[in-house]
Amino acid sequence: MKSTKQDMALISAICPFKDPASIPVTYKLGETVYHGFPAEFSPVIERRRVSAELDEVVVTARTPDDLELKAICQMYLDFPVVDWVMYVTNKGTENSPVLSEWRINPTFTGQKPCLYHSNGDDCTPNGYTQVLDVINEEEPINIHPYLDGTSCCGAFPYMRLIFDGWGVNIAVGWTGTWNVDLTRKGDDVTVSAGQYSFASYLKPGETVRTPRMTYEAYAGTVSRGCNLWRSFYIAHILPKEDGQPLPPKLVLHTWMIDGLPEFCGVTEENQLKAIDTYLEGGLIPDIWWIDAGWYPCDNNWPTTGNWYPHPEHFPNGLRPVGEKCDDLGIQLLVWFEPERVHMFSDLWRDHPDFLLKYKGEHNDWYGSNALLNLGDPKVCDWLIDLVDGIIKESHIRIYRQDFNFQPRIYWDCNTEENRVGILENLHIQGYYRYWDALIARNPGLWMDSCASGGRRNDIETMRRAVPLHYTDVGYGDHHVKQYQHREMFEWIPYFRAHTKSWDNDERNYCGIDRPVDEFAFQNAMTPAITCMVEWNDSKEQYAIARRMLPIWRKAAALELSCDYYPLTVCRKDPSDWYAMQFDGENEGFIQVIRNIQVKTDSVDLPIHVDVTKTYTFTDPLGKRSFTASGAELARNLFNEKLDLRSGVIWFYTKQ
Repeated sequence: MKSTKQDMALISAICPFKDPASIPVTYKLGETVYHGFPAEFSPVIERRRVSAELDEVVVTARTPDDLELKAICQMYLDFPVVDWVMYVTNKGTENSPVLSEWRINPTFTGQKPCLYHSNGDDCTPNGYTQVLDVINEEEPINIHPYLDGTSCCGAFPYMRLIFDGWGVNIAVGWTGTWNVDLTRKGDDVTVSAGQYSFASYLKPGETVRTPRMTYEAYAGTVSRGCNLWRSFYIAHILPKEDGQPLPPKLVLHTWMIDGLPEFCGVTEENQLKAIDTYLEGGLIPDIWWIDAGWYPCDNNWPTTGNWYPHPEHFPNGLRPVGEKCDDLGIQLLVWFEPERVHMFSDLWRDHPDFLLKYKGEHNDWYGSNALLNLGDPKVCDWLIDLVDGIIKESHIRIYRQDFNFQPRIYWDCNTEENRVGILENLHIQGYYRYWDALIARNPGLWMDSCASGGRRNDIETMRRAVPLHYTDVGYGDHHVKQYQHREMFEWIPYFRAHTKSWDNDERNYCGIDRPVDEFAFQNAMTPAITCMVEWNDSKEQYAIARRMLPIWRKAAALELSCDYYPLTVCRKDPSDWYAMQFDGENEGFIQVIRNIQVKTDSVDLPIHVDVTKTYTFTDPLGKRSFTASGAELARNLFNEKLDLRSGVIWFYTKQ
């Protein structure tokens, strides 16, 4: 969806900046509260054109205590989007006053305000639950994730402020714990956001920062707001490959090979053999995936901290696998979890000074793991050099980072007096610096973000990565996946699903894999996909994959170029129909799924159509086609009749 003049005219409504004093920030230094940058701090304004699509304003000021304040506002020229971030650096030789109550807090004006938001990925089937709250003057709304130190568990850092006739898409860019307060006074709604807990002095030379807050205005309906966000995200947030947004990606791998957990059984021999076997069967991956367990861990993958290939499994390192992938045009993806360090690892033994350890009451799990302190520059530099060497040596093209951890308890139990939040702030900055350095040192490298699923997928991380593993929940529970996908398509439109089915012949879900079939593929029509046909599966399984993957690839490309329209209510219920539409200027598709407990044989759908066009629909599996005018489709609901536990994709062109 392209921005209109009406959309772009709303820039003034979301960019409250006329002079330094009007910068939408508040902060407390010592006992004094400031709003914006007052004249006494001698603010200086610099403006520059970053690119053809982006302008930037940087306002710098200096306090009497030698704190440098820097607020950066970026304004997009092709979408009605602005974002703000503020930095504070101690330029003096003494500790600064305590900095606290530090917020970015613009005010938006409109009638009938309400807020659309969700609980993100809470590692349960209840994740990605959507909520619509009316904003009233009596009860401010407070939103924050669980206080575990991750950004998407318990609250999703993407939300939509809806007014009568327009709205604002809001994204919080902070990979730790954040909070957002919304208060209303009349038609004014103030959105105040910041790190959840911060009240710290700065040592000489230290720099801290706020979350990056991104705001996109839209005119008209919520559906327009959703699609304008999707278009902005794909154009400016989604990482690029060869100068273009990432295309669809097919993932293949060897899951639990030789019966060992995760990827503890991978070897040079079986990885090379599996790739050849897939190719012989006509399945050519875009990504070859090696997950947790490729390092020495005694077949217990959570024993992290030995970041080198298992010498018995990979006597020549990962290089032979990486070189083979390069020769075949396949991207090698390798899993890391560098921030969690297990007590039985080399890193725990060799570098105790790099670690933040648990200091609370006895707890076996917390006590046997430590947090690598990325807030320490020397630790961050060490990790950059180590992993960069592995990437280069192994020909890794996609760096996958997991985080099966709750870091806040380590930050809190190591916090000094008057230093609340500083360890988190410095660590998160180090995390960004680490990723940025790997990307800069390895042109073409891109990142996969994971944290026990989707717990760290805020927009600051997504500027560097995609969530190929957006949840640890429901891979084969079709109705759960459909519910999750609804939220992901709206906010983070590039993600991956597995072709798994966990239903049984009694029409219930039991958590046990069925053989891959067409229905598994129908429920994994996402921009990236993992085909769960194993390398040593039957010819019949390979044939299903060869039949379904071209359909997936066509649908996935349209998902990344078209507007998105949910066609059914999504209630995470196996007795519901599920349908969605992706509509572009000249083509699109409609997908309809009859879930395993649906009682009705057919469904009527109000599809999105252009009444001036003629549509030609094709079902590539059923070998069916028909033509209808947009006017006819608008008058009559789109009707689909399906067998139980089946789906259809109707691709269409329009003229």
